[in-house]
Amino acid sequence: MVRLLRFTSLAGVALLLACGPKRVATDSQARTTLVVQNDSYLDHNIFLLQGGQRIRLGTARGLATSRFTIPAQYVFGASALQFLADPIGGRVTPVSERVTVSPGDEVHLQIRGF
Repeated sequence: MVRLLRFTSLAGVALLLACGPKRVATDSQARTTLVVQNDSYLDHNIFLLQGGQRIRLGTARGLATSRFTIPAQYVFGASALQFLADPIGGRVTPVSERVTVSPGDEVHLQIRGF
């Protein structure tokens, strides 16, 4: 089952988040990954928002797809995670809604450029 959540910002950037139970591994040390498809010309710094903190996952290059590993200490059982895409050279930082993620899941985040 794929859940799609759509977000828009004043700058015309929209994030589309789809999370499904796609498992990459079945062991207890399974990697949880974030796949970011950046359809914008701008590079974006990608953050995990957790407990008032911004945990930087990396930079998603413009017009490219990037993969990031979500640190295991933030994914235990079914965890509600939220992501922030901070455009380098942009003024607006869109934030996703919370999405439930389990160890081994692959989360997809799409940044749309207008």
